[in-house]
Amino acid sequence: MHIVVAITGASGIAYGVRLLEALKTSNCETSLVLSEDGAKVLKLETDKRPQDLKKLATRSYTNGDMAAPIASGSRGFDAMVICPCSMSTAAKVACGISDNLITRAASVALKEKRKLVFVPRETPMSSIHLRNLATLAEAGAVVLPAAPAFYGKTEKVEDLVDFIVGRVLDSLGVENKLYRRWAE
Repeated sequence: MHIVVAITGASGIAYGVRLLEALKTSNCETSLVLSEDGAKVLKLETDKRPQDLKKLATRSYTNGDMAAPIASGSRGFDAMVICPCSMSTAAKVACGISDNLITRAASVALKEKRKLVFVPRETPMSSIHLRNLATLAEAGAVVLPAAPAFYGKTEKVEDLVDFIVGRVLDSLGVENKLYRRWAE
């Protein structure tokens, strides 16, 4: 399975990093696109550098590379996850704006009926945010807010991150044991 992982400038970069780590241990091929704002948030929220994330992916592209293979419907990828997803990116995709590689690859996923998962990390959300997310869901995307559950008796922040990443992997059909499931 080939999965595009896009990381935008929303807070919650730990979700995207953990997703790349989990996918590296699976049999999945990954293409990473880290936005410029995503790189800024990476620096603010972690001690990691963009090259650290690139090492976790099979390949990586710059967000301005509109000639990348993932920008075309004729070149296959199986699924795409935008994690975390800024409200700006969600709005652009919901409105059909493809002005960078992330929004173009998301548009390709929608038009080709490929799995597309948005992990918005925003609170509170305005009615505009909610309408954009509803538009994405109506177009076939999965909207998976970064809202972890606590029934697993979490002990540390990493448990909360693993819950969300585990749910993303579930949505993609990638087997994982990152979190304790209900009634386990």
